[in-house]
Amino acid sequence: MKQIYTYGSYLREKFGAKVYKVGINISGFTCPNIDGTVAKGGCTFCENDSFSASTDEVQELKGFHLNLDSTENPFLQKQLLQLQQQFDAISKRQKNEYGAQKFLVYFQSFTNTYAPFETLKALYEKALSFDDVIGLSIGTRSDSITDETLTYLSDIAKTKEIWIEFGIQSVYDKTLQRINRGHDSANVKEWIMKSKDAGLNVCGHLIFGLPDETQEMMLETAKEAYNWRIDSVKYHPLYVVKRTALANEYTRGEFKPISEELYIDTLIKALQMKPENVSVQRITAGINDDSLLAPQWCRDKNEQIKHINHAFKKIGLKY
Repeated sequence: MKQIYTYGSYLREKFGAKVYKVGINISGFTCPNIDGTVAKGGCTFCENDSFSASTDEVQELKGFHLNLDSTENPFLQKQLLQLQQQFDAISKRQKNEYGAQKFLVYFQSFTNTYAPFETLKALYEKALSFDDVIGLSIGTRSDSITDETLTYLSDIAKTKEIWIEFGIQSVYDKTLQRINRGHDSANVKEWIMKSKDAGLNVCGHLIFGLPDETQEMMLETAKEAYNWRIDSVKYHPLYVVKRTALANEYTRGEFKPISEELYIDTLIKALQMKPENVSVQRITAGINDDSLLAPQWCRDKNEQIKHINHAFKKIGLKY
């Protein structure tokens, strides 16, 4: 049985310890295709309030959003406090429940380079100052990072573990237009290559089941992403949640979600063509609450993993 090379294995081999990602949500961050810079409404599958929390700090910052042209940030101290509180709570739980020893601070929600450089620098340096933190993982979009930020991260990467996570989704521009992505595939390729040349680690997010895409197209996206020298990959099925443009398309019968069978078959084919050195961070996704409209197989992640592992076993793979 061949073990799929996972991100956890990569971290254990490199650091000799249990390293966990601490997912952080900083209020005031948004995306350029939500605030109207490149588009409005966000990606068609994104429920824009899904990252929101209900703390007092979040409520105070409601309606306040940063972008690359922001000249001031009156809420920086509150954002730094958010960062501290979230890290303390999550890392404590990970230590107690999973025996975590080291941490990567994962700036997860929305676009975490889409803010003035001084704000980013303050947040990143605060995160790196926490006990047992060995680096950062920064979720962003390829149209929302500057050369200044990239140069800064490149310098940090000489002594810390620095990852950039880009949403690739698809290499087909007609698909990116269809989902209101706000940038083209060439832009993603450019910034992945620039990040790699700067000495950063890159994780690419791929979505299988995007509107009107065939399996051949999905696999071509995976193939191109590997060719762009990504270091790690996350695979996601596209599922439909309420209060999204995609939900309206689904309700009108204009979008049919990917079947579990096709998703698993595509996942297996994508893994079989994946270079050995590319680690896998995620093989599926879903949501188990009332917001999910379809497909229903995305509701129970444990069942998904069980079905995926059953299919893997037939071809000698283990996750």
